[in-house]
This record gives sequence, structure tokens and C-alpha cells, in this order.
Amino acid sequence: MMWDRLEEIDKRFQELEEQIAAPEIASDPKQLQKLAKERASIEDMVTRFREYKATARSLKETRAMLAEGLDEEMKALVREEIEKLELKVENLLQELKIALLPKDESDERDIIMEIRAGAGGDEAGLFAADLFRMYARYAQSRGWQVEIINANESGIGGFKEIIFEIKGGGAFSRLKYERGVHRVQRVPVTESSGRIHTSTATVAVLPQADEVEVDINPDDLRIDIFHSGGAGGQNVNKVATAVRITHLPTGIVTVCQDERSQLKNKTKAMAVLRARLLDIAQRNQRESIASERRSQVGSGERAEKIRTYNFPQDRVTDHRLGQSWHNLNKILEGDFDQLIDALATDDEAKQLLELSA
Repeated sequence: MMWDRLEEIDKRFQELEEQIAAPEIASDPKQLQKLAKERASIEDMVTRFREYKATARSLKETRAMLAEGLDEEMKALVREEIEKLELKVENLLQELKIALLPKDESDERDIIMEIRAGAGGDEAGLFAADLFRMYARYAQSRGWQVEIINANESGIGGFKEIIFEIKGGGAFSRLKYERGVHRVQRVPVTESSGRIHTSTATVAVLPQADEVEVDINPDDLRIDIFHSGGAGGQNVNKVATAVRITHLPTGIVTVCQDERSQLKNKTKAMAVLRARLLDIAQRNQRESIASERRSQVGSGERAEKIRTYNFPQDRVTDHRLGQSWHNLNKILEGDFDQLIDALATDDEAKQLLELSA
């Protein structure tokens, strides 16, 4: 089945090259762009497939040389070449399997992240602020843009909730693995006895949705306008600019009060609503295909954790992988590509296992 699929892709690639070369296509920029985009999307896979077939032929021919009555010196050279070709065939086969894995259509999207304090009181709010800072610095290191949509601050510099956008190519592909409950173990600044405290925060990662992807009936919305709270001085409360949107069929409520413009706040609140509705639709689809794919976050209780940040031991442990990393402060400064790479590799391995099952 895998080889049939690869042959079909190879055949389609040849068709695309012929179509792109046709005069009638060359004079139609829109169609030419469409075909060129499709060709580019499969070119790397086709190149690998053709290289695999050529290498497999060379391997077969080289193995046949051993039956030709060669002297021992030549046989040793042939065996050495066979080992090289076998390794190349094996590597190309693995690359082809990976290339055939279904692509996550959301990988290149911008995202909306939602961080909420879970169990642990004020310390949970401080941890939520730490996570926001970690993701913001990670985004900045990759040249992505971060914009706060709504923040509900706690009294000591933490967040009960913070919702923000990250705009940049591939944001979802890198940060989708952050969904879940994060746990921290440390001595709080508010703890005089030096006792280690455990608290949690939940992280949701939602791919941004285009308006055409999520059909929202205006009659299903209740939109409330109110005065912004928090920092900002007198100008904040002179004009009611904060927007609260309630989606009546689902009960989803989104709020934005970060902008001074009512229109901008409404636009951002609608973006959050679309992202949540798209996430629900995608999650329902995933659950109908694979029962193991569950919702992003639980209730925030300490037992429902994907990762633990242990300050006394300077260690971050991802419980999905059973793997730990040290230099916790560096990770909280946004340097955690090694964690994401490990999670992406593990996800890829699981998909390959399913593919071969």
C-alpha cells in the first residue's frame, strides 16, 4: 500500500510537470501558481522515492557481483559497498515513511494561547506568569509577534488567566505540545518556613481560524460592551471599549479589554471565539478517529500533569516522555527547543508505529 501510494505521487508529479510546461497554463498565472504549489509540496518526497529506487537497484546489482567468482580482496570491497548501500536504503525508507505521515493542517497557523492558574492559590498565579514569560521569550527568539488579548491579574504579580496571540509561521507546529497541565514544585516567595509548595497551571494552544472556516451566525452572539479594568489610568474608563462575546449555542465566553479601541477588542474577542470553536470541531474529529487523543487540559488538579518544573532539583520532567532536563531557569527564559524536539520525535515515532501496524 505504501509503495502504491508513492507510485501514485510520482505519477502525479510527472503530470504536474507536463501541465506546468503547457502553453495554456503558462498564460494563466493563477492556475500556474496553484499547480506549482502542489508540485513543490511533493517534490521532496518524489526525489527521495526515486533515489530509493535507484539505490535499491544498485544494491541488488552489487549483491549479484558476489556470485561472479571474485577474489577475496574484491569480495571485501563489494561487501563494504553493500553495507553502505543497505544503510542508505534503510535511511531513505525511514524518510519516506515520515514523509507519508499525515500532515497537521494547523501546523503553519498562528495561535492563541490560554494560561490559567490551577491548584495552589497565589503561587499558581505566579507560575502562570512564569509560563507566559517563557512562551513570550521563546516566541521572540523565533521572531514571532506576541499580543495580549485579555489578562486577569492576581494581586501579587501573577495571573488568574492570560490569553494572548502568537503570530509567526509554524507557531502551532512547535507549541501544540504545550497543551495540558503544568506543575511547579518550589519554595514560594510568600512561604516563610521554606516549605516546598506544589501548584499547577493549565495551558491551551488553539490554532487561529479564518472567518471562512468557522461559520458563526450573528444571531447566536450576545455582545456586551463595558469599561476596562486594571492599569491604564483615566483614559481606560472614559469610554467603554472592553468587549465580552457570548456564543449562545455553546456558552463560550470571550473577553478582550487590552486595546483602547472597541473595534480592535471585538476583532480579537471574535478571533478567540473562532479559535475555540475550531478547536472543538478538530478535537471531535480527532476523537472519532483515535480515542487516545483527548482534550487539551483537565481540571487543573495536581495529578493531571504533562510536565513538572522542580526548582530544588533544577529539573524539568516531561511525563509524556519520562525524560528530564536540567538548567530549569534557562528553560523558563524560553530556551526549550530541546523539549519540543523530543516531543515532536516521539509523536512522529508513534505515528510511524500506527502506520506499520
